Amino acid sequence: MREILNHVVFGWYPYLCLTVFLVGSWVRFDREQYTWRSGSSQLLRRRQLMWGSNLFHVGILVIFFGHFVGLLTPIWVFDTIGISHTAKQWMAIGGGGVAGVMCFIGITLLVHRRLFDSRIRKTSSFGDIAVLLLLYAQLILGLATISVSLNHLDGHEMVKFMTWAQGVLLLQPGVSALVADAHPIFKLHLFLGMTIFLVFPFTRLVHVWSAPIWYLGRRGYQVVRTTRPERGAVRSTAPIPAE
Repeated sequence: MREILNHVVFGWYPYLCLTVFLVGSWVRFDREQYTWRSGSSQLLRRRQLMWGSNLFHVGILVIFFGHFVGLLTPIWVFDTIGISHTAKQWMAIGGGGVAGVMCFIGITLLVHRRLFDSRIRKTSSFGDIAVLLLLYAQLILGLATISVSLNHLDGHEMVKFMTWAQGVLLLQPGVSALVADAHPIFKLHLFLGMTIFLVFPFTRLVHVWSAPIWYLGRRGYQVVRTTRPERGAVRSTAPIPAE
C-alpha cells in the first residue's frame, strides 16, 4: 500500500498538476481575460504592502529560479564545470536560506495585512487568502528542509530529487521509486509544490505569465479617482506591487 501511494503521489500526480497548470492557464487566458490580473489594495496599509510585496517577490524569484536550475540542470553539467555535489548543496542551503528568510519576512507582512485588517479582509476572496496561506506553508516547509539537508552534505539526497524531477519531464517510468525513502519533510514539500501548480490557473497567480520584464524599472502614473468627482484625480508615480 505504501508503494502504491508513493507511486500515485510522485509518479502520477506530477502529470496531473502539470496538465492542469498548462491547459488551465491557457483556457483561463482564452475565456476569462478580464480576470487575468492581480487585484490591488495598495491604498490600504501602503507602506506594509510595499515592504512585504518587494521582499516577497525578490525572495520568491530567487527561490524559483534556484529550484528551476538546481533541479532541471543535468548532473553532468555541474560535473563538467567542476561543481561538486557538496558545493552545490552548500550553494542551495546558503542562497536558498537567504532568499527564503527574505521571502518569509515579506509574506508574513502580507499575511498579517490581509488577515488582520478588516477592510482588506472583507475585499479578499477565498482564493486570495487560500493561495497566500498555501505559499506561506510551502515556504515554511522549504526553510525547515535546511536543517535536514545539513545532515546530507554529500549531496546524494539532492541528486535523488534532481533525477526524479528530470525523469518526470522526460516521461521516464518508475521515477517515483527514487524518492520512496526520502525524508517525510521533503516529500511534503514536493507534494505541496506540485499542488501549487495544480491550483495555479484558478488563482491570481496567473498574473505571473503577464509580468513585463521592464516592470521594476518602469516610469508612469497610476490614475486613482476618488468617490467625489469634484476633487479630481490623484496621481502616483510608484509602481503598483502585486501581492
